[in-house]
Amino acid sequence: MSYSSLFAALWKDYINRNPHASKVHQLFSDENETILNDHIAFRTFNHPRVNVDQLAKFFIAYGYEEKDTYDFPVKKLFAKHYEHKDPTAPKVFISELLTQHFSPELQAHVNQCVDAIPDDVLNSEKFLTSGTYWQPLSYATYQKLLAESEYAAWMYAFGFCANHFTVNINAFKKFKEISDVNEFLIAHHFKLNASGGLVKGTPADYLEQSSTMAEEVEVKFSEGNFKIPSCYYEFAKRYTLQNGKLYTGFVAASADKIFESTDVRRK
Repeated sequence: MSYSSLFAALWKDYINRNPHASKVHQLFSDENETILNDHIAFRTFNHPRVNVDQLAKFFIAYGYEEKDTYDFPVKKLFAKHYEHKDPTAPKVFISELLTQHFSPELQAHVNQCVDAIPDDVLNSEKFLTSGTYWQPLSYATYQKLLAESEYAAWMYAFGFCANHFTVNINAFKKFKEISDVNEFLIAHHFKLNASGGLVKGTPADYLEQSSTMAEEVEVKFSEGNFKIPSCYYEFAKRYTLQNGKLYTGFVAASADKIFESTDVRRK
């Protein structure tokens, strides 16, 4: 299977979980825009069984290489991004929660979740779309985790799946600016992430980003079904460096705000 087949499987799982992404995709397709994926992102824990390096191995097997690392001290996260020698291949951004900086209770919940994952699935690409092995979910536990870390609560509720896909605006013809994309989405009643402004980053950063707020989906908990934010759709415009090459990295300050696209407290 080629990396394109892997991304097709990831996309299918992503839109099944998040119908609004498919609607956004169709809107731009109806405008005759070419929709290319700039990057895909995953979340995980810094547990040795499921840390960044463990998720990255599935992409490295297809020729992806580690390019840079990122620190998010406020949210207590660490991340890496990966690129393929094929410039048309989507980049991969994987972050992990630094659990040692949280309460013993949160760490215990994380360990219980990771311990519930069977050994045999950890070496299968299907792990990237496997969701939660820790069932049944407890809404009380979700709320406790949310009080400490929105990221931890999201991982508890949704587990292993693509957190977001990202549209490459550079491939667009009609919507050349990220502000044009935002205005179009707002006109079609999609709520955007306004943390730090609708547009994160500037041309001086060589990267501008925006995103929808995560769609609320119904999740089954032991206490009943509750609607909580799931995944979001991101948009990126990249700028040319002084050496004439397009910037392919990420801006930590912008990514920090993009993370808040799943925050239930930003309704």
